[in-house]
Amino acid sequence: MEIHQALTRSTTIRNVLPRHEQGGVFAAEGYARASGLPGVCIATSGPGATNLVSGLADALMDSIPMVAITGQVPRRMIGTDAFQETPIVEVTRSITKHNYLVLDVDDIPRIVKEAFFLATSGRPGPVLIDIPKDVQQQLVVPDWDQPIRLAGYMSRLPQSPSEVHLEQIVRLVSESKKPVLYVGGGCLNSSEELRRFVELTGIPVTSTLMGLGTYPSSDEDDLSLQMLGMHGTVYANYAVDKADLLLAFGVRFDDRVTGKLEAFASRAKIVHIDIDSAEIGKNKQPHVSVCADVKPALQGLNRILEAKLEKLKLDFSAWRAELKEQKLKFPLGYKTFEEAIPPQYAIQVLDELTEGKAIISTGVGQHQMWAAQHYKYLRPRQWLTSGGLGAMGFGLPAAMGAAAANPDAIVVDIDGDGSFMMNVQELATIKVENLPVKILLLNNQHLGMVVQWEDRFYKANRAHTYLGNPANESEIFPNMLKFAEACGVPAARVTKKQDLKAAIQKMLDTPGPYLLDVIVPHQEHVLPMIPSGGAFKDVITEGDGRRSY
Repeated sequence: MEIHQALTRSTTIRNVLPRHEQGGVFAAEGYARASGLPGVCIATSGPGATNLVSGLADALMDSIPMVAITGQVPRRMIGTDAFQETPIVEVTRSITKHNYLVLDVDDIPRIVKEAFFLATSGRPGPVLIDIPKDVQQQLVVPDWDQPIRLAGYMSRLPQSPSEVHLEQIVRLVSESKKPVLYVGGGCLNSSEELRRFVELTGIPVTSTLMGLGTYPSSDEDDLSLQMLGMHGTVYANYAVDKADLLLAFGVRFDDRVTGKLEAFASRAKIVHIDIDSAEIGKNKQPHVSVCADVKPALQGLNRILEAKLEKLKLDFSAWRAELKEQKLKFPLGYKTFEEAIPPQYAIQVLDELTEGKAIISTGVGQHQMWAAQHYKYLRPRQWLTSGGLGAMGFGLPAAMGAAAANPDAIVVDIDGDGSFMMNVQELATIKVENLPVKILLLNNQHLGMVVQWEDRFYKANRAHTYLGNPANESEIFPNMLKFAEACGVPAARVTKKQDLKAAIQKMLDTPGPYLLDVIVPHQEHVLPMIPSGGAFKDVITEGDGRRSY
């Protein structure tokens, strides 16, 4: 209460009150992902603090800078199972970059300074500060000039990349015939340097889910292979499979990218640049590794390339032509069934009407993968999604944070009915705070991604994946429009393909928040798909829930 009381007297800090602490922590993440600045959230002790857990774990896995401040019972009561007491420092130890329990009020200026430094330096991540109630109630003359005390951490921060390593990478590039750039969330702050590197070398780029937008996604640009991995494009996965050099910049060789590790990029020499030494060699052993920030590494590589370009005579046109052939052979597509709205088409229409400029957030599931595939991201920080943790309910609160960070941007939450229901209460927040979040709800009445796995691997046996009302399967249940109406948010429903474009245009033209309930068939599958633990040779490109396997 003391911190909230103080916030009412602040003229510089805007406090947005979420309707659930999980909404608050996901919104702080959305703010951080969209702006690159640390997000801040606040929660009370006990259940308030434990409700932050999913967001903290999500921020750690996706390297998002965030500071979470929690209340705690008075110092003398800690460890007595007092009312609303949770040892949140212990609970969150393994899912935060660092955390603090404040026992001396004089430490607060130093701890807050350290928390923000830790959250934003090196590999970013969440930091938690737990403040007991009696410490909050103390009066103190703060000493703002206390130095931070992080000697061990400072000594481990990555150094500038060595020239020798960079020269070695350029040599490998010049010797290769089929190089591929594999870029991830670690490249979000070095998009310009990456684009210059691609311009100098002509090496095609594929991106992870977290790295979308670092290089512009495009069907026309031969250098853009778009996303790789389990639901990546056939041509991106083909490129990695056939490559003789894999330049892995700001990535962590996640299982959803690699599938079967032994078969991933098995023909390639691997160069791995990452800011976190723990990631290098963790899943895949590189031939050359550089533990450094990708930005100075790319600047160094570009400098060497600019000096040697005439001499190197890089020419990968035959390789690009081979990949272009794959692009034409296996484009991202979908089928249309009479008047039904293909979910992929809804995202393409949104992309067209927003000219690819909107900030997009998502929940987790099929809609998330379609949004990654069919919206063409032109710049970093346009795409906000829960990657490593895969936390449903992320979309609406993340859009809320992004709208607070970018008041003039178009912010759209592309959501599924399953994910949306998990933080539906934040409709009240976007209304009262007048955050102009548009919600494109792809409503298929099922947990779509689980249904897809049931169709493919479990003989289409439905194990609690239907979200409608079994007593009346013909009606849309729950009625999402009533949720919106209850919160005073304008809403509409669209069921026919021919009405979709006008409905999305109306959503974009309506000032303030808006919910568009788009009814889509549940039989659609996200394709291509490499089954979990599979290799490129196992890729599935055909079929849906309308046939059996």
